[in-house]
Amino acid sequence: MNQLILLEVVYPFRIHFFLNLSQTTSPLRLVCKNRKREFTMKKYEAAIIGGGISGLTAAVYLAKAGISTVVIEKGKALGGRAKTVKKNGAYFNIGAHALYKGGAAEAVLDELGIELSGGVPDTKGRAIWNGSIFSLPASLPSLLSTKLLSLSGKIELGKVMRKLMNLKPASIGERSLRDWAESEMTDPMVRHAFYALCRTSTYCIGPENQQAAIVLDQVQRGMNGVFYIDGGWQSMIDPLKKKAIDFGADIVHQSAVSIKKKSGFEITLKNGDIIQVPMVLSTASPEQTFSLIEGAAGTSLETWRQRVKPIYAACLDVSLRHLPKPNEQFAIGIDQPILFTNQSRAAQLSDNGSSVISLIKYLGTDSASNAQSDQRELENFLELMQPGWRKELEGYQYLPHITVSNGSCAMNGYLPLGPSVPDIPGLYIAGDGAGRTELLADAAFASAKRASALMIQKCANPGILKEA
Repeated sequence: MNQLILLEVVYPFRIHFFLNLSQTTSPLRLVCKNRKREFTMKKYEAAIIGGGISGLTAAVYLAKAGISTVVIEKGKALGGRAKTVKKNGAYFNIGAHALYKGGAAEAVLDELGIELSGGVPDTKGRAIWNGSIFSLPASLPSLLSTKLLSLSGKIELGKVMRKLMNLKPASIGERSLRDWAESEMTDPMVRHAFYALCRTSTYCIGPENQQAAIVLDQVQRGMNGVFYIDGGWQSMIDPLKKKAIDFGADIVHQSAVSIKKKSGFEITLKNGDIIQVPMVLSTASPEQTFSLIEGAAGTSLETWRQRVKPIYAACLDVSLRHLPKPNEQFAIGIDQPILFTNQSRAAQLSDNGSSVISLIKYLGTDSASNAQSDQRELENFLELMQPGWRKELEGYQYLPHITVSNGSCAMNGYLPLGPSVPDIPGLYIAGDGAGRTELLADAAFASAKRASALMIQKCANPGILKEA
């Protein structure tokens, strides 16, 4: 691996640049002083834009491999959309979060030696149709007992779910979810229930615009169950950060303003610092990545930005001293794109014993929404499930329009790119917008592992790349 030393010129402005030294694994650090300031100069072989799940995961892999790495995070805190905030003793994620059992996230965390405490919630719950509450057909007993479906509908849904267990989604080809569902299900209510299940697994709405193979692959993951994390997702971000730092990665809390491609890359930060590195991994959104890279117009980054659409949601989180209806823990809207879940039934999310309830209204790829109307709809849904909840309220968080993921399962919006950007050598991408068959956090973890593996390979074998 080439040994690089980062030097810094302090007059008339600060510039970081690299000198290629001999091969060595020991890090070099120099300090340059003048009468006003002391400057630290470090070597970096890789810069990561973004300190969320993907950025920190890649930083652990790269730093562990001996690659000098800097993570550039624009915010004051790490984690991105995986941050957790504490309100009146309760831990609120940025909307309801869950890891899929058996998914890429679980595999990567196991590989990195990160153990999480928490639990798998029971899927026993309710289905809401036209303001009425029914048993959710999530198991054989509930399928047989629910009044949501007719007898023939119960038989049909049972057959569909059995088929899904053995289905290979890739064999479906380029079909929309609606096209596939209408070929498999004749009962309209069965289709409604099935679409609600798909929404819950993917955060996507509009089955006519969703790619069936991607959606069904995610639904299959959901059949393994999900995992709620004690203390919220910050309990996952903190050990990722610690491992990255322990392996030698640096973290800079500055915004990257622009990235110029020269022999390597020249990254200009908001404070005027300039860092030069041979490799850059962007975990920012397709839009942000395209905006940062000078000369990206006409490249595959532009196509990626145009095709990959983010998914949005309106999210309401509350902490309640007591549940007015303790048995109502989970509900899915059949004719409303809403999810209700008491995450405290499986994870420790408060210091005072309060229950943390999350509601989501799925907005799909719609960048416009009515914040007040969505808030009323979510509060009314909460009132249906937990009447009188305001009397028990301890903490409240409403996020009217958040980005859930930078990648969706839209028919015309799915465009796998990466880990490397072929027409910009040395640039790599990761994040939930850079998944292949994965979605959401699984895409963030999996793409970070793919990108870091390729970057490590590049350092070991310059000029030879094998895409994972």
